Amino acid sequence: MGLMRVLVVNAGSSSLKLRVLDDDDTVVAEHDEQRWDGGTGVLTEFLGTAPAVDAVGHRVVHGGSVYTGPVVVDDGVRAGVEALGDLAPLHQPRAVAGIDAVSALLPGVAQVACFDTAFHADLPDAASTYALPEAWRERWGLRRYGFHGLSHAYAARRATALAGLAPDLARVVTCHLGAGASLAAVLGGRSVDTTMGFTPLAGLVMATRSGDVDPGLLLWLLRELSPDELADGLEQHSGLAGLSGHADLRDVRAAADERSALALRVHLHRLRQSIAGMAAAMQGLDLLVFTGGIGEHDAVLRADTAAGLAFLGVSVDPRRNSAAPADARVSPDGAPVGVWVVAAREDREIAAQTRGALG
Repeated sequence: MGLMRVLVVNAGSSSLKLRVLDDDDTVVAEHDEQRWDGGTGVLTEFLGTAPAVDAVGHRVVHGGSVYTGPVVVDDGVRAGVEALGDLAPLHQPRAVAGIDAVSALLPGVAQVACFDTAFHADLPDAASTYALPEAWRERWGLRRYGFHGLSHAYAARRATALAGLAPDLARVVTCHLGAGASLAAVLGGRSVDTTMGFTPLAGLVMATRSGDVDPGLLLWLLRELSPDELADGLEQHSGLAGLSGHADLRDVRAAADERSALALRVHLHRLRQSIAGMAAAMQGLDLLVFTGGIGEHDAVLRADTAAGLAFLGVSVDPRRNSAAPADARVSPDGAPVGVWVVAAREDREIAAQTRGALG
């Protein structure tokens, strides 16, 4: 199809982000809806003023083992995305709602599903395999899927280019830090490890999600709680919220009480520990990249993280770090590890994958 203008539909668990990207990835129209009900109203209003589009790219959180790259949406793909709802119950139904809304409003326009799990689809077996009975793994497709792949792919590629490193050799740890958070070890442009797993609940301490917890502890809790109560507690009332009473890291810092101080220590401990683990998966580190709402805007977190990783060669320049614009290096000149802040641009990654899928 050659050059094309792409509508990017990024449906969250309750929000909707719409972007129209021109041929050169310039954003020519945008709208964010914080409370989207899944209906067509928001899209109808947006498309009434936005430029005409040639294709639509959708962010879909979970592709399971079926979708390992972007795919053109047809009835079978829509049904396949819907069937994966149990693996991402907060997000998958909203992706389907986005597909349905576009189908109703732009029936002649090609749609492409772009999956957050696809970047991690070829993780080495040592990183992707759970030490569970083989019969279980085969019957239910149990493996580490990983998430935030669209963000990790873009941030790693962007930072590598900005740093002037050879993309086929660079060892990059990308830190996508927001309400949901994960890390990826990106070696030569390929994801070789990540912190999230079968679901987006694993890994780092997040706003309301627990991150890693001893499975034996969860089994014990099932004697006291129903599965639904446990799921709700782990997804909605754990993480920073469970530790401090505040889900937003800014509010945790402002509270300045002992609960919040503990939350900050736990959050930072897990982040440093996991970055070191990602570096170990690549036998070294060239770039450490911060992206996402927290990663881009919390200079204190970046400084505290670096302070505990000096043994890896990580450091930040206080002046650069405190005033970091988007897509900027915050490490000192000559530092063995480049530390970068990269603006999250899932829209660019989705647009690129959409164009690629449509030829």
